[in-house]
Formats: sequence, C-alpha cells, structure tokens
Amino acid sequence: MTDTFAPAASFPADVSAPEAVSERNSLASLFSALSEDDAASFRYLLVLRFLVLNLVAVALLGAAWLKGWVGAAFSGDSTQLVAVIALVFAVGLASCARKIFLTSSELNQLTDTRGQRSGRVMRYLAGLESRDGQSRALAASALRLKLGARIASIRHLANSLVFLGLIGTVIGFIIALSGIDPNAAADVDSIGPMVSTLISGMSVALYTTLVGAILNVWLMVNYRLLEGGTVTLVTTIVELGERHARA
Repeated sequence: MTDTFAPAASFPADVSAPEAVSERNSLASLFSALSEDDAASFRYLLVLRFLVLNLVAVALLGAAWLKGWVGAAFSGDSTQLVAVIALVFAVGLASCARKIFLTSSELNQLTDTRGQRSGRVMRYLAGLESRDGQSRALAASALRLKLGARIASIRHLANSLVFLGLIGTVIGFIIALSGIDPNAAADVDSIGPMVSTLISGMSVALYTTLVGAILNVWLMVNYRLLEGGTVTLVTTIVELGERHARA
C-alpha cells in the first residue's frame, strides 16, 4: 500500500517553476478575456470577486483616510504597533492575492477544452494508474491536505492580527497605569502628567485593538474566498481523476 501511494503524495505543496510561469501568464489571459464579450470572462470569477471585494475595501479605507481616522490611528499609537499590524496585513493580502491568481489559473486549466493540464493535475492523474477505490480515496485525501496547507498561512496571518491587537491593548493599559501615582493624586502639578500618560496609554490600547480587528475581518474575508476556490479546485481534480481511472 505504501509503494502504490507514494507517487500521488510525492508532489510538492509549493508552486513549481512551470506553475509560476502559468501564474504570470494568467494575468495576461485575465485582461484579454475581460476585453471579450463572451463566456470566457466567467472563467475568472474567483479573481473578479477578489478584485471587487478589495476595491470596495480600499474605497472604504480611502473614505476613512479623508476623514482623518487613519492618520489618527497611526499618530495616536506611540508604540508603532499599528504600523506593525498594517505591515503584517499587507504581507497576508499580497500572499492571498498570489494564491488566488494561482488557484484561478489551475481551475481554468482544468476546464481548458484543448486538454492542457497543470503539472499538479498530471501528477495526480498519473498516480491513479492501476489503483483501486481505496487507494484513490487516500490520494484524494493527500491532495486535500496539500492544497489546504498551501492556504493555511493566510489564516494564521489573519489570526495574528487579532493577537497583535490584544498585545497592543495590554501594552496600552500598562502605559496608562504606569503614570498613575496614588501618593501624588492630591498634587495639582502632578495631575496633568498623569492624565497625559493615561490618555496616551488608552490611545495605544484602543487604536491597536481597533486596527487589528478591522484588518483581521478584511483578510479573513479574502481567505474565505480563497478557501472556496481551493475546495472547488480539489473537488474538480478528484472528479477528473475518478473519470480518468474509470475510463
């Protein structure tokens, strides 16, 4: 059983060189298809959903910028943790965009009428030669795990945004409480600095929590979109493999 299962589980989870080239070519194919008034545009629904979703989010971010809320969040955080949260989000969104383009490209290759298949599909189909139903089920499970591992980093980055916001909350409260001296509460000259430190700490706590929560929601919506495309990719490959094995 181990020897027969090895070919299907041996392909790498990372993107190979041919797949990277296919990813770059998919960008040109996307704009070419969108310029056509035919059904080809519907092949790129995953990418279109990603673009529409993030265009709306960027528009909302621009409105918040014009209101001065974005600048207030950065200027109100003396620890620069808001900038760290924004950087982690940018890395996660860029990685999610790359994987959505890759997933869309692989889905398009599966429905290509000319029979052109990606390297992942060809390796999977080759591994199903002369296999029984149980072995094909194990191969399908291995494929799900590998494609699931490919997108898991996006979910981890999204979760880290919440934890960074919570860390900022704790740091903010520490800053706020560090400036309070109960023994100097009756001193008028000491009240001003204590209030200033309290406001600074609360500003750090609230802004980091708010930014972390908002960016977590933004990235998680993109992750769910990628997850749905990955599930479609897995089921399509498995169905194609079953038809290939029974042919």
